[in-house]
Amino acid sequence: MTHESRPEDDLLAERLTWSRTSPARPIPAPDVWPLIRFPSTPDPFDAPMRVEADIVGIECIQGEVPAHLDGTYFKAVCDRQYPKAVPEGPLGAFNDDGMAISFRFHKGRVDYKSRFIRTPRFEAERAAGRSLFGYYRNPLHDDPLVEGVVRGIANTNLVYHAGKLYASKEDAPPIIIDPETLETIGHYDFGGAFTSQTATAHPKIDPRTGELVFFGYAAKGETTRDIAYYEADANGDIVHETWFKAPYSCMIHDFAVTQNYVVFPVIPLRSELAWLEAGESTFQWDPQEKVHLGVIPRKGRGDKAVWYEGPNRFASHIMGAYDDGRRIYIDTPVSHSSYFPWFPIVGNGEHDPERSKGYLSRWTIDLAGEGRSFTETRLSNVPSEFPRMDDRYETLTYQWGLMGLTERPGHDAPGRGFRWVATIDHRTGAHRLYYPGDRATVGEPIFVQGDENAPEGHGYVFVIVSRRDLMHSELVILDAQDVDGEPVCTLKIPLRIPRGLHGNWVTAEELARRD
Repeated sequence: MTHESRPEDDLLAERLTWSRTSPARPIPAPDVWPLIRFPSTPDPFDAPMRVEADIVGIECIQGEVPAHLDGTYFKAVCDRQYPKAVPEGPLGAFNDDGMAISFRFHKGRVDYKSRFIRTPRFEAERAAGRSLFGYYRNPLHDDPLVEGVVRGIANTNLVYHAGKLYASKEDAPPIIIDPETLETIGHYDFGGAFTSQTATAHPKIDPRTGELVFFGYAAKGETTRDIAYYEADANGDIVHETWFKAPYSCMIHDFAVTQNYVVFPVIPLRSELAWLEAGESTFQWDPQEKVHLGVIPRKGRGDKAVWYEGPNRFASHIMGAYDDGRRIYIDTPVSHSSYFPWFPIVGNGEHDPERSKGYLSRWTIDLAGEGRSFTETRLSNVPSEFPRMDDRYETLTYQWGLMGLTERPGHDAPGRGFRWVATIDHRTGAHRLYYPGDRATVGEPIFVQGDENAPEGHGYVFVIVSRRDLMHSELVILDAQDVDGEPVCTLKIPLRIPRGLHGNWVTAEELARRD
């Protein structure tokens, strides 16, 4: 299938930019506050919490907190202050309000804090006392009261760079959060240098230069093919911006960054304006479309992007990527169909659970090879997602990785969701696994280095465990080299932490350099 530049692109962009560029209207308070009644959820653990909390000194119910850990684990979670305005089913979790949570470690004590992120969308609905925004990533069906209000929900990641804590969702510019209080400061456009309507929730930090590498897709409005690629220096100032168009409009959730290149995976979870107009899902899986990997040299021009083509596949998150000057290596869970069962399939196809399982694989691009294709090699035989690494090796050759598993071949675990945490040694392919027990699920695991000079993968794995039978959450700390051993410690949070996505550890030393 070929895709040419379309004359309607500019008209489409103009139609879908009002949600950022138009002045927001004041939202009047109602004469009588609307009744709040949430629908029941299949699992009560996932019901809205709507709680902002401060806990000084979390209870340690097993082991001991490493006293030398000094810093904060920040994580974005999804909650909802009001029942949804439109029925969205399981997809609705993508459309929930963002909440920031933090675990502050200092001298063996851990304090917990949670705050809703006060996006313009959140504040508009708080003023009205009800939901005002329609379908996920679709501004065409919002309440007229919110014309001109930025729709971003900042519910996907919290990233710290150059003294600022960014809350992000790939549907809007980032929002700055106070890292101590978690209070919302507001949208940030890098002093006017950031011109895209959107920013990825998966920026990369180059460990050698301290640069922040990031991008926005649908950068001129929903369903547009525009991609804006940026680099900010170690001080947080944008030093590079370039624009180009993807072969087709789609969700580009994550991307790959090496020392010398950036790679943009265009995956056939496509979007079309007609779907937005009809109130259908903004993104739909196209089983006939190919994958395209757009390669640009670091700080290169978008109009010089080289596109490499591969068969129909799904991929979302990148574990790691690096290059050797001639070849680019990208490690990501890959499946033969969309991992997400809630996105429709073009042509009314049915979701196939087996084909949707993602297996950690390596895409290799030979920049000096003939043709414009790439190869795929499987690295693991266990279905996985939420891949992470030792972030000190971002953009570099690495050997140790981390991921969540939905199943383990030969082992039956009751319930659904992510049930195991697994590490992988790329030198041997060996895995180590942590299982929290029956009726428990795990969130995204992250790595925290043991000390400043610790070798790769030596330190701790942090993972939030949902004890669904006990209706509370735990922060479990594991030895990164021995995750299948007894946890280093288990911290009991006396409430349910809402469903979460991504987060990061920031040392106290880094936080001391905040703006």
